[in-house]
Amino acid sequence: MHDEKPRTHTGMIATTVAGPALTLGRFLRDRRARLVPFDNLARRRTPGLRREEVAARADVSVTWYTWLEQGRGGPPSSEVLERLAAALELDAAAREVLFLLAQQRPPPIRSVAAAAVPATVQHVLDAMPTCPAYVKTPVWDVVAWNAAGAAVLHDWAVAPIAERNTLRRVFSDPRLRVSLPDWEVSARFVLAVFRVDVARFGDCPEADALVTELYATNADFRRLWAENELRTHGVGVKRIHHPLVGFLTLEYSAFAVDGEDGLSMHVFTPASPADALAIATLVATRESTLTAG
Repeated sequence: MHDEKPRTHTGMIATTVAGPALTLGRFLRDRRARLVPFDNLARRRTPGLRREEVAARADVSVTWYTWLEQGRGGPPSSEVLERLAAALELDAAAREVLFLLAQQRPPPIRSVAAAAVPATVQHVLDAMPTCPAYVKTPVWDVVAWNAAGAAVLHDWAVAPIAERNTLRRVFSDPRLRVSLPDWEVSARFVLAVFRVDVARFGDCPEADALVTELYATNADFRRLWAENELRTHGVGVKRIHHPLVGFLTLEYSAFAVDGEDGLSMHVFTPASPADALAIATLVATRESTLTAG
């Protein structure tokens, strides 16, 4: 059984968010009351689990858990919050609220497998016929895309799994380097965003392995990695050269996929009607090739 050491009393100010008076203590009591006890056939004066039952589930002392519900002491550690989330059977949204109330920051991002991409997200991608778009993980593995993305950026469907990682392709794929007239700027940008994505994700063996691989095999990666640049994705304009239609100018933006830890959707919008027409031509050419094949 684990106890958190009492910290200087803060009045639990750090565990209260703006807006309605929702505190960590109230949140815990509410979630505890929603759970059905094992002896649910027995009569209880109050609904839900008792404090000692939640404490046992979370492997903390009853005294310390009681203090937590009463707003005493400082915020608990992330490890304890994860155990409380499991003990209270919280879903992803409630787990996030627990961390926000307790630590004023969201919880660590959980790893997402390719199979976890919902069909509804794919429908959004497919609804943008002339906007190349894809969904990636925090380590920049592309896990979903649309036809425009496959025609303009990279045909991930026929590529080996290793070639579905954008960071690896930026530094290891000579075809991608040729398609980017400002390769140095693009590579520095991708690497800076990757650093932030991985920092948000927390401990990640996949990211460590990818960095180790590229650091050992690519001089450009070693040089840019040493610069320690950081940035978020934001919005901007990107120019690429496609062997069939020449230069394309695309406006890029990125959006978090709500409810899917760590996934983000990246959309490239044609900057002009001419760019849109060129993309439509590439999509039609690819579809004809697939049909003929």
